[in-house]
Amino acid sequence: MAMMCKDRAMERVAVLVRDGVLPMELGIVHQLFGEAREAPGGARLYEVVTCAPVPGRVRTDADFTVLVEHGPEVLAGAGTVIVPASHEQDERSARLPGPVAAAMAAIGPDTRVASVCTGAFVLAAAGLLEGRRATTHWRSCARFAELFPSVDLDPDVLYTDGGRVLTSAGEAAGIDLCLHMIRRDHGAAVANEVARRTVVPPHREGGQAQFVPRPVAEPGVAWTGAARAWALEHLDRPLTLRELAGRESMSVRTFTRRFREEVGVSPGRWLVRQRVERARQLLEETDMPVDRVAVEAGFGTGASLRQHMQAALGVSPSAYRVTFRGVHSPEGDLDGRSDDVGAGAGGAS
Repeated sequence: MAMMCKDRAMERVAVLVRDGVLPMELGIVHQLFGEAREAPGGARLYEVVTCAPVPGRVRTDADFTVLVEHGPEVLAGAGTVIVPASHEQDERSARLPGPVAAAMAAIGPDTRVASVCTGAFVLAAAGLLEGRRATTHWRSCARFAELFPSVDLDPDVLYTDGGRVLTSAGEAAGIDLCLHMIRRDHGAAVANEVARRTVVPPHREGGQAQFVPRPVAEPGVAWTGAARAWALEHLDRPLTLRELAGRESMSVRTFTRRFREEVGVSPGRWLVRQRVERARQLLEETDMPVDRVAVEAGFGTGASLRQHMQAALGVSPSAYRVTFRGVHSPEGDLDGRSDDVGAGAGGAS
């Protein structure tokens, strides 16, 4: 994914709503982006504006309407456009209604576009997801795949980030996506403060696979929670599946199966994600050399850290630090290193 520079004027986030909009999805965009500030009590980082294909009263899927004063003209000047779901419209056809198509055509070619829940149907119908990875609510995935077979649909994740185009799963996954975009724009500290102020987790583990009903379930049982908590306290050391399974007195096979059921991803993928997040925190909040950050996050070498940050974020550790702290790492960005990266991920694959 492409990182976006935080050194810019307050960005306009336009929310395109249609009849049948889900109020929660409209509200979370305003709440989360509206809370993002340079520092607690500082200037707002985003201007959030609601618009509709035709301004006026817009029905929600609740027992009230919203009065939308702005039309699609605001989309042309927006840095980000977010399309919430409309259960009245989204799954009917692979073609957009005329006013919605015209509104989507008003979006600039460099504008970041994101969807919440079945809003992904709009992005796909507008041609923005052609050949791209995307997600939507798990209950709508079969219909989405039927209407848009050329889209690389991933039904298991909470959100996808293709750089310019992003999608999220169900309503609450819109929270995850908004925090991700804020984090991408302005760093983990700003996103974490938004999460704290709105009393939501800054990052949820796993994907929506954990929310899909299963024939057999054991509600309320966290089979791997203790191992995950322990792993987070020991990210700087090599961790193996056998060791993690042993924390729960399970075989590796049983632990792996139950971990995936609970979290939605494999233990190895989860562990890499936690280490990347730890590295981001250290790069933003400390002057620690990149090689030391790599050790503290459990990647072992700077080259291994660089490989995983490039895969996860599209930037090197030093470029990330320059973006979010405005300082260069003493040892450069490691572009010329040829260290072995195979042992740096810390096991648990």
